[in-house]
Amino acid sequence: MPRTPSSGTPAVRRRTVLAAGAAAPALAALPSAPASAAPKGRSPRALPGGGDLGPNVLVFDPSTPDIQARLDEVFRRQESAQFGTGRYALLFRPGTYHGLNAQLGFYTSIMGLGLSPDDTTINGDVTVDAGWFGGNATQNFWRSAENLALVPAGGTNRWAVAQAAPFRRMHIRGGLNLAPSGYGWASGGYIADSRVEGEIGPYSQQQWYTRDSAIGGWVNGVWNMVFSGVEGAPAQSFPNPPYTTLDTTPVSREKPFLYVDGGGAFRVFLPAKRTGARGVSWGNGTPRGTSLPLTRFYVAKPGVSAATLDQALAQGLNLLLTPGIYHLDRPLRVTRADTVVLGLGYATLIPDNGVTALTVADVDGVRLAGFLVDAGPVNSTTLLEIGPRGASRDHSANPTTVQDVFVRIGGAGPGRATTAMVVNNRHTIVDHTWVWRADHGEGVGWETNRADYGVVVNGHDVLATGLFVEHFNKYDVQWFGQRGRTIFFQNEKAYDAPDQAAIQNGALKGYAAYRVGDAVTSHEGWGLGSYCYYNVDPTIVQHHGFAAPNRPGVKFHDLLVVSLGGNGQYEAVINDTGAPTSGTSTVPSTVVSYP
Repeated sequence: MPRTPSSGTPAVRRRTVLAAGAAAPALAALPSAPASAAPKGRSPRALPGGGDLGPNVLVFDPSTPDIQARLDEVFRRQESAQFGTGRYALLFRPGTYHGLNAQLGFYTSIMGLGLSPDDTTINGDVTVDAGWFGGNATQNFWRSAENLALVPAGGTNRWAVAQAAPFRRMHIRGGLNLAPSGYGWASGGYIADSRVEGEIGPYSQQQWYTRDSAIGGWVNGVWNMVFSGVEGAPAQSFPNPPYTTLDTTPVSREKPFLYVDGGGAFRVFLPAKRTGARGVSWGNGTPRGTSLPLTRFYVAKPGVSAATLDQALAQGLNLLLTPGIYHLDRPLRVTRADTVVLGLGYATLIPDNGVTALTVADVDGVRLAGFLVDAGPVNSTTLLEIGPRGASRDHSANPTTVQDVFVRIGGAGPGRATTAMVVNNRHTIVDHTWVWRADHGEGVGWETNRADYGVVVNGHDVLATGLFVEHFNKYDVQWFGQRGRTIFFQNEKAYDAPDQAAIQNGALKGYAAYRVGDAVTSHEGWGLGSYCYYNVDPTIVQHHGFAAPNRPGVKFHDLLVVSLGGNGQYEAVINDTGAPTSGTSTVPSTVVSYP
């Protein structure tokens, strides 16, 4: 057994600037046709639903020759292409596969096409490691695994990821190792709706969130390990060991997924909402929910115009965004209840000329899932808007869900936004997001990729499960709605603040990572952490990580702040409560309960 890091392990996370990767050509040429524009003065022709999935969706069945060679070729292109333009989805039809090792690089998703993970079994591995970065896993972003059963070749599968790398609806008939080879730094993590029969070893992972799953055991924790609705989870014990454990998840609804029906046709399954959820949604076979044929989707290809995508939405079609990059000269407007916008292979929306990438009306049941929003060089006021300002309808019976939707400002090139994501609709569930103002890559600098606010929640009754928000110039999260709840929050303050004056917030030193508005009377959070690494000016002092009104209805459980290697310090954890960080020891300061 390797040495298990304790909560005092100096697992300092450091990132270096990497060059943008080159575009990756398609592996296979599948027929596709661009949407045609209507002649001037005529109404556009109705858009068809369905169609092929494009050249960067590779579909396998057990009889496909040379599967391993094709997997290796995608990995060769994507292993270190952190800011490249290649996007891939690897889809496996139901059946049994032998002797595969699918190594996943950037912007690569692997998925089974059954209704249950057990419909598609790989005797082998789905691997993420960090050889490309010297054994450091803190930049293993933007990749995913979904809806597969694995029988790992050596008994344990390795999944050494960082942010924006979900592991959903997986059945591991063995163990799961979340650390890279050599147990180097690791900083991510999200698992949902999965069954791991053996132990999960996070080892060097600094924090992790596991939701509505079943596990055979959990080995250790560094700073912040959070579980909700997980059978087999360790008992509540924060801060030593640093386990925050909720028996159930208050409300959840799993991410939509592509599958094939008995006739081999593609459909999209829409899982049902669960309340008080615990364990996997697929444990007794077919999950609860409904499904839609692919003919109810406009199957979008890169290069399609925003006008065409909006026409599809207005026509009543859902959107399936195939892998690639989509430039938008106007917002995508979701105005119909129960609309699904589902991305494959990290399909990426880039708003041009300062527009908002996507807006949602005050309607029931919208599902946004599986895509990346990348800020453009002209400042956008917002990049993603869930509900209009002043939205007030009750959506408790059929909420909007935002799942594996990631937002990035800078890194792949210049990007700017005032606010990354605004949530105005009531009862919205934000289930796993990484909202990131880039700290490395291209177009990065305190004013170059300026973005003051990460996530702003104005709607009431909003629930966040797995909220990762980092490096914004001012507040990372501001929560103004009533009865909000967050289960797991991971944050780093912006590395690149030039001096103390740059982050001064009136009389306060710095902007809190997570701020609850002064008028809020009811709010609750579990397992929240904020870290500082002010490497440009290590003398910067941040007063606190969390700010909230001090009243009985506003409650927090298991909070921590950490100074990474002494690069900046916190004076308190929440408001004026909690011990300051000190020195270079990278030991968290914690508050178990507030107020």
